[in-house]
Amino acid sequence: MRRISFMAVFLCILSLLTGCTEEEPSQNTVSKEGFYFNTIIEISVPEEHEELLDGAFEVCEKIEETFSRTRTDSELYRINHRTESEVTVSDWMLEVLETGLTFYELTDGALDITIAPVLDLWNFTGDDPHVPDEAALAAAVEKVDGSSLSLEGNVLHFEREDTQIDLGALAKGYAADKLKEYLVENGVDNALINLGGNVMAVGTRLDGNPWRVGIQDPHQERGVILRTIEVADKSVVSSGTYERNFEQDGILYHHLLDPSTGYPKDVEAAQVTIISDSSLLGDALSTSCLLIGEEAGEELASQFEDVEIQYAE
Repeated sequence: MRRISFMAVFLCILSLLTGCTEEEPSQNTVSKEGFYFNTIIEISVPEEHEELLDGAFEVCEKIEETFSRTRTDSELYRINHRTESEVTVSDWMLEVLETGLTFYELTDGALDITIAPVLDLWNFTGDDPHVPDEAALAAAVEKVDGSSLSLEGNVLHFEREDTQIDLGALAKGYAADKLKEYLVENGVDNALINLGGNVMAVGTRLDGNPWRVGIQDPHQERGVILRTIEVADKSVVSSGTYERNFEQDGILYHHLLDPSTGYPKDVEAAQVTIISDSSLLGDALSTSCLLIGEEAGEELASQFEDVEIQYAE
């Protein structure tokens, strides 16, 4: 098997609202952290809106109750454990499913939300991730088929009983969009939402300057910045092989799986960053553009307005 190289990537927010510089946090802002979507998230708002932070984390809870594949009380869990070939889904679920199926078509199947049976074998988020048995992996790959899903209004149709859905490539982006929507609807003009690789800048910093998002150099130790992006009222999503991985027999395996083989994709670039208005779109594009390669990724990103793509080799 070809060696899968590991490139550590992360986003560091360079602003007065976070601790990524040696500057003290502004006394005019407040932040709150929590653990959702398998990552630590932080939301920072002006101090006069501090009371909205609890509501923002209630939004996070609702999103987990919708999209978690492992929570037995979630909507996605109920979908995956259906007893019928048709399931009526919520409007939130519909939005994300539509995006997933759209990118399945746009990437010729490289982004496939029916990858769940393969992900289960790799167990990237568990205590003992390991390379799956070859025969078991081949059997799981046979169950991956995004073309077997279809939507008619809010009704999701399944052609196969063994189809299982995973929305991990999209849910954090949708969460960032819904959190921004909640804050803006409640009068917040300046805020920062950091979901561990998905950053949503609401407006500008309090001093009117753009937010500064530092992109980690994928070939250096943590804290070494490759470049800095200035954004206002934009989403910045950075993806790479760093998010979930493990080493076995001297080889590092990452979670960006090729649906046609079940094995990690030997990606061309170390990392991709998408700057866009929608974090859901940024999430879909960042994963897709890594999976399909730089040339095809740039062509894909060009199909959407106000989207910027940046690769790191």
